[in-house]
Amino acid sequence: MLITILASIAAGVVAVLATIAVERMGGLLGGVLASIPTTIVPAALGFYWSGEAFDEPLLAVPFGMLVNALFLYTWRIFPPRLPFLGFWQRLGSMIMISLGIWAFFALSSVWLQSFYSSFFLSILITVIQVGLGAWACTHNPPAPKGNRRVGWQTLLMRGVLAGCAIGTAVALSHLGALAGIASVFPAIFLTTMVSVWISQGEAVQGGAVGPMMLGSSSVSVFALLVIPLFGVFSPFIAVVLAWFASVFLTSVPSALWLRKMLQQKNLSRD
Repeated sequence: MLITILASIAAGVVAVLATIAVERMGGLLGGVLASIPTTIVPAALGFYWSGEAFDEPLLAVPFGMLVNALFLYTWRIFPPRLPFLGFWQRLGSMIMISLGIWAFFALSSVWLQSFYSSFFLSILITVIQVGLGAWACTHNPPAPKGNRRVGWQTLLMRGVLAGCAIGTAVALSHLGALAGIASVFPAIFLTTMVSVWISQGEAVQGGAVGPMMLGSSSVSVFALLVIPLFGVFSPFIAVVLAWFASVFLTSVPSALWLRKMLQQKNLSRD
């Protein structure tokens, strides 16, 4: 019980700190930074300390992140197709549509993993996610910075949702793939899309979709790296090494590539 509570609190804190990046840095680089491994870190420790087979939920993380990438993409393709609705009706519709799509594919992935699950398959899923994220970035709309301050109520909502998701995942750690999917429930993505939509406008959240899809692949890489590291190092050292490795292998190259692509677009306009 204590492990679950601690993991929930840690997840809530890192969720708030990470998602501020989108509003302060813009959808392009902010989207990448907001999707670095955060809530998965306390979740991984919770899985390890639960005493169960921690590798099963961690192997499910890439599946969950691929589903999250699809969840994020709905926030780009559906809003322009709902011009007949008012502001709040469109937002409410987007929440229902995106969560409905997430639930369908999340349950489908759990069903698939009940038949077959392996380290190699999780690597393949991660590669697919990277490719999908890169493709989405090449078709990314403008990603401006937000120009309005987000209230503490919104930040608190992000933290609470993320904390609840991780707490539930750790509590369900004995259920294997289901816990892994729960650990990457798009609490941060959902609250970021909703709060940025409300406070900054659709352009900022829409521009963050592609970079967040690409940047979130670092979470999958973290989950795959921490599995063997748990067998060699202490839990805390293992997650620290996995975190830095995943950031430098995925987040940093993604940010550099996006910055270069943005510079090229600016030059072509000039």
